[in-house]
Amino acid sequence: MSWEQLEEIQPTVVKMLTNSLKKERLAHAYLFEGSRGTGKKDVALMLAKAFFCTNRDGVEPCQMCAECKRVTSGNHPDVHFIRPDGQSIKVDQIRQLKKEFSYRGMESTKKVYLVEDAEKMTVAAANSILKFLEEPGGESLAILMTTQYHQVIKTIVSRSQTLTFSPLSPDRLIDRLVKDGINETEARTVAQITADMDEAKQFCQENWIAHGRNKVIQLIDEIYLRPKYAFITLQDGWISFFQNKKDMQIGLDLMMIWYRDVLRIQVNQEDEIVYIDQLEKLQEHALKQSQRKLGANLQAVMDAKRRLDANTAPQLLMEQLLLRLQEG
Repeated sequence: MSWEQLEEIQPTVVKMLTNSLKKERLAHAYLFEGSRGTGKKDVALMLAKAFFCTNRDGVEPCQMCAECKRVTSGNHPDVHFIRPDGQSIKVDQIRQLKKEFSYRGMESTKKVYLVEDAEKMTVAAANSILKFLEEPGGESLAILMTTQYHQVIKTIVSRSQTLTFSPLSPDRLIDRLVKDGINETEARTVAQITADMDEAKQFCQENWIAHGRNKVIQLIDEIYLRPKYAFITLQDGWISFFQNKKDMQIGLDLMMIWYRDVLRIQVNQEDEIVYIDQLEKLQEHALKQSQRKLGANLQAVMDAKRRLDANTAPQLLMEQLLLRLQEG
């Protein structure tokens, strides 16, 4: 991956870092904050390569020298990763890091340390790492990464340059998923549920999202065409597939997407629909349902999502939702 490719994902962050590289004015400590799947680790590794590369072309690491290859493989002797040990990053891990940093770089005076899930540092670990941020010593570069910026202690925030990684836009996420071999129908669907590339790929594993879409379409068909059978389909198909609370939330999200697609058909926004393989069925529903009814259906699903968060029994919640969706 190159800076140019990363700039497509995080243009603002990449522009700031490459400008600093051009001017040779990198900060000694960065705090990368943003949701999962937004490229924080990819950018961190690219910055480490640019920091060590012996054959750099402007800001672009060559990717071929020994330094670049070892960063890529995770075996660079002067690049140190710190990850949570269990539920937290402990002070002993920082002490070990300090011990390693007290030695001269194995092959240069440069050192890089990357801290993943920085918000999980214990208070003792966070206080211990502050010395690195206050007195970097030599050519060292610290990159801390977090998905929970508000949980990182303020003294660390104040001693680091914070760069915010924006969530991927649905269109950009779709493009990346399609390039990775996921079909457009599934890519469009998961892009409405998450902005996290890794999570999106997980949803697509073993066609889970495809099966989930089918369960939603089947249930809506029963509500619309065979209301007497809807409760049987709910019990036999829906409840057995969307088994836990998180899955149930996704099922309700998929239902909301369907009703929004029907509304998009009604207002001539067919190019924005998500269930692109169900156009004929969406058009049929758009002809036979009023906007008032569709609005009521969307409200019913949103209410169900809120009640699910409040720990309402899932089966009872879905049965009550079906009754609302079958009304007038």
